[in-house]
Amino acid sequence: MAVTIGVPRETFPGERRVALIPRACDALGKLGASVVVEQSAGVEAGFPDEQYALRGARSASRRDVFQCDVILQVRALGANPDAGRADLPLFRSGQTVIGFGEPLTALDQDSELARAGVTFFAMELMPRITRAQSMDALSSMATIAGYRAVLLAATALPKIFPMLMTAAGTVTPARVLILGAGVAGLQAIATARRLGAVVSAYDVRSAVKEQIESLGAKFVVLDMDAGASEGKGGYAKAMSEEFYRKQRELLTNVIREQDVVISTAAVPGKKAPILITKEMASALAPGSVIVDVAAERGGNCELTRPGETVVHQGIIVLGPLNLGSSAPFHASQMYSSNIVSFLKLMLTKDGSLQLKRDDEIIRETLVTYNKEVVHERVAELLGLMQAEGSGEAR
Repeated sequence: MAVTIGVPRETFPGERRVALIPRACDALGKLGASVVVEQSAGVEAGFPDEQYALRGARSASRRDVFQCDVILQVRALGANPDAGRADLPLFRSGQTVIGFGEPLTALDQDSELARAGVTFFAMELMPRITRAQSMDALSSMATIAGYRAVLLAATALPKIFPMLMTAAGTVTPARVLILGAGVAGLQAIATARRLGAVVSAYDVRSAVKEQIESLGAKFVVLDMDAGASEGKGGYAKAMSEEFYRKQRELLTNVIREQDVVISTAAVPGKKAPILITKEMASALAPGSVIVDVAAERGGNCELTRPGETVVHQGIIVLGPLNLGSSAPFHASQMYSSNIVSFLKLMLTKDGSLQLKRDDEIIRETLVTYNKEVVHERVAELLGLMQAEGSGEAR
C-alpha cells in the first residue's frame, strides 16, 4: 500500500528550515507516495503553500499531517524537547519519523518515541560510507555552518579580509585560522580564501593536509602524535585530556598571529573539546574575532557562551547557534535532497515502505522500532543512564 508522507511546520524557536521542499514532492510522487504539508510549513524558508500545491502536495492542519505514515522533520523530538513534546499525543504506533533527533544525548526522548511505538530514524547517525553520501545531512548542514561562520567573522572584525592596493596605501589581508578540517572547516577555508584572507588550518588528522592545501590554505603542523584520531564512521573521535593540554600549549603560538579563529571541532554525542582556553584567547590582539561553530556542543573556546557574543579584553567571541537555519532556503534544499535519497532506499515500486534492517544505512540510523530502542550504541548509553539513575552504577 502506498505511503502518505507528512511534513509538519517546525516548532523549535527560531527554526526556519523545512524538511521537504516543493520540488522534492515530484520525486516522491513518482515513487507512488503522496505528500501532505502543514499550512505555512515552508514559508520561512522561502517556499509558500502555493508551490507545494503546484507539485501535487496537499495542504492540511498539523493534526491531519500527523495522520500520515511517515513524518519528515528537521528537528524531531530529541532536537526539540520542549515544543516537540506537544506532538507526542499525535503519534501512533507503527508510524515512521525521520529527522535530526540528538539520539546519543536525548536518551529520555528516545525512550518516549519507543514507548509511543514510533519507528525513528536519526539523520545524525548516517554512516559516512560512499553509498550514503547523498543522504549525509550532517555534512549538508556543516557546509552552511562553515560558510556562515566566515561571514559572521568578517562582519565582526574591524578589518577587511582581502589585501587592497589603494591610493591611500596598501591594506594587508586578514589572517584566519580554522581549527578542524571537517566539512564545516573546509567550507570555512574556501569561503575565507574567496574573501581574500590568508588562511591556515589545523586538524588532528594529518590525512586532511592535502585537502586543506588544495583549497589554498597552509596546514599547521604541531609536534605531537595524534595517534588514531578518526573514529567509527569517519567522524573525529575524542582524545585524552593530556593530548588536548599539549595541543592547546602548541596552538597558543599559532593563535597569537591571527586576526580570526574559527573553531569547528565536534565529536558526535559528546561535549566539544576545549581547544582555546581563556589564556590562549588573551594572546590575540584586541579587535580579533573567535567564531565558535561548536557552541551548540558547549564550544571549543573556554569563553564561549552559546547563543551570545562575549567581549574579553577587546577580543570578540561569537557562539552562534543553529547556523543551518540562518540560510534556510538552501539548507532546506540540501536537507530535502538528503531525505529523499534516504526514502528511496526504503520505498518499493508500489510506494510502500520496506525496512531492510540488514542494510548498513538502515541499521545505523534506526533508533527505535517495535516499541524498543534498537540502535546498539543508543541502547548501551540508555542502559548506563538507567543503571546510574537506580544507583546500580557509580
